[in-house]
Amino acid sequence: MVSTKRLADLGYKVFSGTMMVLTLYGGYLCSVRAYHYLQHKEQRRLAAERQTEAIVKE
Repeated sequence: MVSTKRLADLGYKVFSGTMMVLTLYGGYLCSVRAYHYLQHKEQRRLAAERQTEAIVKE
């Protein structure tokens, strides 16, 4: 039979591992969101630039 201490140690290791995975996944999601934000910001800047050029040509 598994002793209480071993069971507690195993539970702690599983919990710590799960928290580590969740932290890494959260960092990944944050990075993806920041990347998309910067991409959309660049697209909006280019669209505004094209619109300004079209107005100047008229």
